[in-house]
Amino acid sequence: MNALSQAPQPVRTTCPYCGVGCGVLAKSDGAGGVVAAGDPDHPANFGRLCSKGSALGETLSLEGRLLQPMLRGNDGACSQVSWSAALDHSASELSRVIGRHGPGAVAFYLSGQLLTEDYYVANKLMKGFIGSAHVDTNSRLCMASSVAGHRRAFGSDTVPGTYEDLDLADLIVLVGSNAAWCHPILYQRIERNKRERGAKIVVIDPRRTATAEEADLFLPIAPGMDSALFAGLLVHLADSGLVNEDYVGRHVNGLAEALSGARRLAGSVTQTAAATGLLPGAVEHFFELFRETARVVTCFSQGVNQSAQGTDKVTSIINCHLATGRIGRPGMGPFSLTGQPNAMGGREVGGLANQLAAHMAYTPEDIDRVGRFWRAPNMAQREGLKAVQMFEAIERGEIKALWVMATNPVVSLPRAGALAAALKKLELFIVSDNTLSTDTLNAGAHVLLPAAAWGEKDGTVTNSERRMSRQRPFLPQPGEAKPDWWIVSEVARRMGFGDAFAYRSAADIFREHAALSAFENHGSRDFDIGAFAAIGDDAYDSLAPTQWPAPAGGAPAARFFADGRFFTSDRKAQMIAPRPPLPARPLSVEYPLRLNTGRIRDQWHTMTRSGLSPRLAVHSPEPFVEVNPDDAAAFGLEDAGFARVSSLFGSAVLRVVIAPGQRRGSVFAPIHWSHETSSHGRIGDVVAPDTDPYSGQPEAKATPVSIAPVRFRYSGFTLSQTPPSLPDGTWWARVAVSGGHGLLFATDAGIETWHEVAGCSPDEADGVAEYIDRERGLYRMARFADGGLEAALFVAPVEIAPRWDTVKALFEADSISDAQRRAVLSGRPADDLPDTGPTVCACFGVGLHTIRDAILTGAAADVDEIGKALRAGTNCGSCRPEIKKIISNELLAKAG
Repeated sequence: MNALSQAPQPVRTTCPYCGVGCGVLAKSDGAGGVVAAGDPDHPANFGRLCSKGSALGETLSLEGRLLQPMLRGNDGACSQVSWSAALDHSASELSRVIGRHGPGAVAFYLSGQLLTEDYYVANKLMKGFIGSAHVDTNSRLCMASSVAGHRRAFGSDTVPGTYEDLDLADLIVLVGSNAAWCHPILYQRIERNKRERGAKIVVIDPRRTATAEEADLFLPIAPGMDSALFAGLLVHLADSGLVNEDYVGRHVNGLAEALSGARRLAGSVTQTAAATGLLPGAVEHFFELFRETARVVTCFSQGVNQSAQGTDKVTSIINCHLATGRIGRPGMGPFSLTGQPNAMGGREVGGLANQLAAHMAYTPEDIDRVGRFWRAPNMAQREGLKAVQMFEAIERGEIKALWVMATNPVVSLPRAGALAAALKKLELFIVSDNTLSTDTLNAGAHVLLPAAAWGEKDGTVTNSERRMSRQRPFLPQPGEAKPDWWIVSEVARRMGFGDAFAYRSAADIFREHAALSAFENHGSRDFDIGAFAAIGDDAYDSLAPTQWPAPAGGAPAARFFADGRFFTSDRKAQMIAPRPPLPARPLSVEYPLRLNTGRIRDQWHTMTRSGLSPRLAVHSPEPFVEVNPDDAAAFGLEDAGFARVSSLFGSAVLRVVIAPGQRRGSVFAPIHWSHETSSHGRIGDVVAPDTDPYSGQPEAKATPVSIAPVRFRYSGFTLSQTPPSLPDGTWWARVAVSGGHGLLFATDAGIETWHEVAGCSPDEADGVAEYIDRERGLYRMARFADGGLEAALFVAPVEIAPRWDTVKALFEADSISDAQRRAVLSGRPADDLPDTGPTVCACFGVGLHTIRDAILTGAAADVDEIGKALRAGTNCGSCRPEIKKIISNELLAKAG
């Protein structure tokens, strides 16, 4: 057998990040690592991956992994125990709490990072056997308003669109969606449609994001006013004779009421402009584009969902498509872009507190049906507490036991600091995770259960277009890590429910899940994958990406709602008048700004995975706040300085980025940093706990805040092979570096303090070099060993902050040249290490200076030429808007 035939074959699996659901080929690199590449045969991505997906191989280290079950003692210390002991303790304590306080004293908090099979088992245990519906998911924070909007319009949580619609549409409207950064592979399809077919793009967002760079029309809407804009659009369509009377008459209820309500909100272009803070001409242009274009897809994401009026926003969008009959046909319809890899799978199994499995609801008929199928002895009879309500009930002492799986709520939920304190009231706090130290675990978890991670898990996920894909293992489960479904099943068995949880594999669970979807269905429910109820193990292993519905014994409909039949009692869709839009909390003299939160390009959720990648650390390495230039001047803020963002609930200290694209009166901060990765960057501490009354989704885009400058004398960085220590009062943010630890910091501590922190003797013979300039306030230290750079510590006045990226490149190198060694303390690159500048393209490590050089030398004059010359922007494309802006700025400077 030759070497080529012995090479391991790549494993087809699915990316664990956003809801696009990209196919991944994972393969050993021959040196103990794994290389992740896009699967060219997967219909979600056709071989492309974003920057995060491309860096998956850098996130598989076992450093910092939770690998053994642990119990926390009365002294607060955790000790390793056997699986048997951990499971026995969990089961007996859950039974004790139920026996003493009833099933309603128990809650599960799940995650869109779980596989469908994990989700199914957890929901079955809680809703059918423990008898509590207090099981919710972090997907409540992402797309619950879409679920509520779908259910009241369609009678079911049905996403009618497919990714192909983005190829076929002639107008694509992106509402509250920074798709260029958050769904970059889909955004590339949209860009390609614009390039090849001439499709128009409209972006509606309070903040001018990277997505707006390719827009034909950008509408910088006032926070929370989306439903007013679409109410105005509905009125305009009706007054222009664009209502499809035949379609509405046969397939839609409620037009008159919805239109009357819309007129009260925005009866004309002028009124719509006044309500939304937009220019009348821009509103009229948008209305004209929508009116004159038959094939329209309206994509919406967190900017719509994360609102106290999120369900009404979704409803107002759907109303416009129903009124014109632009739904159920190719290239048209409302399209919710899901945030997490398996938020859709969680919806399918009833992962939300107000749903039952298989898209059933808390009606007497559905409760009876699910109970009979499961042979459940104790079916929950009513909806449970949604996420924010659940944690408020913990705070009040009503919930006594909580099991958190695969999520980090102490970072992601509103009022994060108060939540951390509330968790200490629990009699039983179980966490299943693969990370040893998170803000949630550190809030006092009593039981720590090591769960398998991506690359070790076996099951399915469902993406935004209802496509189920296999997530296959390509790594062994390390230590004593186990799949989540196994952990839950073992606890269920110890609680006396063993017969109902005797699963041997993920395939067993998938078959049961499929059978339940078809049970007494007969086309009455949208979710039906009965075709897989008897799938064999081999067929499950080789299951190709498949869109549902997939009913047994017949071909599914080509497209939901193509026949005009919905899942309401009379099979007609329902139009509903939205309430007058208004953020939950008014601004005040004390809190005069609106805080908008969201994701950035190269990080994910609370960075427990993406934060391990050195490649992803370089583009936006610190927690920051974007501020409009006028607001910055009014509040005394400086670009690259620091500011304290405060609300009624807490505060965070963040690096200031002055951004002309940020709407005046509003600031933006990313969600990713925790107390594990920064000293003061956890923005969840600041977010208000207000929720949508229908969906229960928190309003994460409109918290009233104040902002004030925070002054530090010095800033700097440290790179070391062992965890560094910093003086008290230092602001810091952790960054991933290969072979060690990195911190960026700001401080008032002077040179002598840092000399002591470095603990070095300035003696070249000992491999230590030190540079001190007391007059200018500069301190630099480098320690060399075995031909490489072992540690570095640089401090300088804030206004001349030292460059960390050039030193980082030397620290990560296996060895460095004499010229590089001599150049380290200069703070500048050595002659044999070109200064590429701050990273722009994370996929290929292309820096700002390299791109500028290509432009100035005439080697490239547009984004595509930059791609050909440097590869930048040719993989995920999420850096293309930034490259476009760089080109524009350089050409303007050249012309000037």
